[in-house]
Amino acid sequence: MKTVAEQLRGDLEEFETIERPSASPGELEAAEWIVSRLEEVGVAARIELEPAHGTYWWPIGIGTVAGALGGLATLCGRRLAGALLGVFGAATIATDFPPRSRPMRRLLPKSETSNVICELGDRDAERTVVLVSHHDAAHAGLVFHPGIPKLVARTGIFRKLDTSPMLMAPVIGGPVAALLAALTGSRVLARIATALSVGSTMSMLDIGLRKVVPGANDNGTAVVALLELARRFQAEPPPNLRIILLSAGAEESFSEGMKAFGERYFSDLPRESTFFINLDTVGSPHLTVLRGEGFLKMYEYPEAALELAGRTAAETGVELFPNLRIRNGTDGLEPLAAGYPVVSICSCTEHKQPANYHWPNDVSANVDFETVGDAIDLSEAMARRLAEQWV
Repeated sequence: MKTVAEQLRGDLEEFETIERPSASPGELEAAEWIVSRLEEVGVAARIELEPAHGTYWWPIGIGTVAGALGGLATLCGRRLAGALLGVFGAATIATDFPPRSRPMRRLLPKSETSNVICELGDRDAERTVVLVSHHDAAHAGLVFHPGIPKLVARTGIFRKLDTSPMLMAPVIGGPVAALLAALTGSRVLARIATALSVGSTMSMLDIGLRKVVPGANDNGTAVVALLELARRFQAEPPPNLRIILLSAGAEESFSEGMKAFGERYFSDLPRESTFFINLDTVGSPHLTVLRGEGFLKMYEYPEAALELAGRTAAETGVELFPNLRIRNGTDGLEPLAAGYPVVSICSCTEHKQPANYHWPNDVSANVDFETVGDAIDLSEAMARRLAEQWV
């Protein structure tokens, strides 16, 4: 009989070998792998295919190219064209960030993403807990080089910050600067806009051309955690609680799978009786529960949900790294913006960053399985508590 740690490690070592970019045949293969593992546990699951674009570098890159052209237009004396290009670029980027509507994607090529869904417990119960992971993996990119956080850490800035830096600030900053340059006629601003937008465009190009990382921590750890939670809830289902296990696709292309799940199911999931527990990148040394997240606007997690997570962690002996917010997005952002009680369980290093983020060394050998176990224990305990007492 395998121990839980041995089971998690074995599952993850197998899962990470699947090359699974967003909305790809490999992502579908990963979804089928999850379904087969759930069937071994005795849990029936289904795959729902949803339309998705599958990248973020195309819509964001279109916006940054517009910013570069806007800056150049102003430098050439065509301020109206510069202003229009700046507005278009900034709007294209801003509306593509979750949880917004992403209109540019309607014009881009489509593929299919795969959501894995299964239900456990009392399907007629009034209360529902949705446990979420995602099974696609990210492309690498120089902007994600692990040496950057180590270099920044030498300045001591991470000790002072509880909110991660806004990586997308230069990306949207270029088109915004192009607009301001056109309105003011400032050639200095126009040069800044051009430089920022060209740099951001090159960064998007670099990401798009690189290979997909193994994605063991992000987010294979949550996938294998979901499998272990299925084993536990199948063996001992909480009374009077409906449990939905969701492994979403296309999270790395700005949560397209989770957005599709919301469009399909949020109308059938009452906000007053549905609680989301999102698991994302739970294999770094320190477990944490996010206080807020968002690319531009910071969406704060509900205080009652955070208090539940904190009390449950204390009772189960799980230590949480405190008070972290991120300036990007997980799959928790969609239900959070829709008004549900949500917690996002993640993890970080001593530099307050996820370990091996979007880099080829994101392999199971570098995963802290003790942290993964803590994430599983906390998720299970929260779900069982919610079966007894709602927030």
